[in-house]
Amino acid sequence: MTAFFRKPALLLALVVLAGLAARPAWAQSTVAEGQKLAFDRGKGNCLTCHVIKGGDLPGTIGPELKDLKAKYPDRNELAAILFDETRRNPQTMMPPFGRNRILTEREINAIVDFLQTL
Repeated sequence: MTAFFRKPALLLALVVLAGLAARPAWAQSTVAEGQKLAFDRGKGNCLTCHVIKGGDLPGTIGPELKDLKAKYPDRNELAAILFDETRRNPQTMMPPFGRNRILTEREINAIVDFLQTL
């Protein structure tokens, strides 16, 4: 057994640091995936109703999507809106993306990651 493996605290510290170093790359990839889904006219289709910075031919039915991290500091609230806004607002025109299985939970979380960067 090497000296490296005889020091569990050192091993644990290295594992934690490796995980923290990898997190920004993972976060960037989910943000990019979320943007792709939000702009995809056949999937998230957010641009049909919302103005989003960087999006082409946006709609104006829904509010402009900006400053969402400040508006919704709890990302779970924003995810719930994407999952099924009719729970909060029965009169909404927003499709229940999660309830109707238009988007998976992973896709909704990626879109939330993207929206929180706006």
